[in-house]
Amino acid sequence: MSATSPFGRTVCAMVTPFTPEGALDLDGAQRLADRLVGEGRCDGLVLSGTTGESPTTSDEEKTALVAAVAEAVGGRARITAGVGSSDTRHTVALARAAQRAGAHGVLVVTPYYSRPPQEDVAAHFTAVADAVDVPVMLYDIPGRTGTRIEPDTMLALAEHPRIAGVKDCAYDLLGSSKVIARTDLLYFSGSEELNLPLRAVGGHGYVSTVANVAGPLLADALDAHDRGDTAEATALHQRVLPLVELMMASSLPGTVTAKALLNALGLTAGPVRPPLRPADEARTSALLAAYRSAVPA
Repeated sequence: MSATSPFGRTVCAMVTPFTPEGALDLDGAQRLADRLVGEGRCDGLVLSGTTGESPTTSDEEKTALVAAVAEAVGGRARITAGVGSSDTRHTVALARAAQRAGAHGVLVVTPYYSRPPQEDVAAHFTAVADAVDVPVMLYDIPGRTGTRIEPDTMLALAEHPRIAGVKDCAYDLLGSSKVIARTDLLYFSGSEELNLPLRAVGGHGYVSTVANVAGPLLADALDAHDRGDTAEATALHQRVLPLVELMMASSLPGTVTAKALLNALGLTAGPVRPPLRPADEARTSALLAAYRSAVPA
């Protein structure tokens, strides 16, 4: 576990396992979390994020998931609970429930669909941070929410004592570099192809969907960079890129591709919930081939 981060450093955006009938699989979640933290080399887990199918899990399921995973691995990894919604009051309630259930931190996405102005975005995050006693990670993903957390807004939010990190999916290295240089916010790449570039300009780590299946490879690349072996870091980064592209830049969401691979490997995942649909046999075969090329047997 990272001693310098309230969220970890090599963090997996964990899928939410379901039974074949589509119910929440808490035993499966504990087994998967144990595997990710152990052989997967993840020192942090994000639960109920985009990859965790938060739009289709109930509040009660989200809280139960946090409690189960915290029981399984909370002493070995940092547990960050996704609590974002488009409703500030609902987000505050989810954040408080996650803290009571054992989360070490909360991940809060920009309110979506309503597209609030920047001062309202800042007020939303401040309300959540004021309501809990655990660190808050902001989730900047304008491609999904429709609203950016602008760099100047980040600079203002960084003054809050509990706003400690950012999951960065904004694809704006200049803006991110500006905030990193002027604040103590811990920046986490939310886009695997940017893990090394963001680290090179002062980012802290990553929150990765691909880590559900290839955590050690991603961690090795970051470790190589940190010890100054940039050639090895680049080689590892390039080796995983075909898998990253198939999992994250194809026509399927990362949740679907991650579960397809986990299931194909005989690991805990289960189905996705509608409106998502499972990957077909051809896509699953391609994912498995890319995985086997990237990850040593």
